[in-house]
Amino acid sequence: MGEKQNSTDETQYLTFHLANEEYAVGILRVKEIIPYGALTKVPQPPPAIRGVINLRGKVIPVIDLRLKFGLPSIDYTQRTCIIVVQVKSGSSSLLMGIVVDEVSEVLTMAAGDIEDTPDFGANVETGYILGMAKIKGKVKAAFNNSRHWIDD
Repeated sequence: MGEKQNSTDETQYLTFHLANEEYAVGILRVKEIIPYGALTKVPQPPPAIRGVINLRGKVIPVIDLRLKFGLPSIDYTQRTCIIVVQVKSGSSSLLMGIVVDEVSEVLTMAAGDIEDTPDFGANVETGYILGMAKIKGKVKAAFNNSRHWIDD
């Protein structure tokens, strides 16, 4: 998603659910939404890495955001899907799949709707959060496009 923009700029975000919470990622970073399917396991991955998928000839790592965020694991359902997103890794970018409970909707948010991430203390990693958006009376975490999502 990149840096926050001018407060009058509007950006579209794809919202998705994890547990009972809703999160958002910039729609321009979303390359594809696919049903959860068979993954190829990799040896000794960090706990959140579920494996890799072959998407039209590209091998893409897949992480389970529930596990990454310390949420309890659940059985996958027909609504469970993989959102393929483009994330920055230094000066380059890479594709990555994120497993979510379900995709919700596309929302348009003004940059002014997204506030800075609150300070949670020294032991809480927030490098992947762009900010917190207040939409329709609810707070949603808006993610940036950094590699922090998969680094452990």
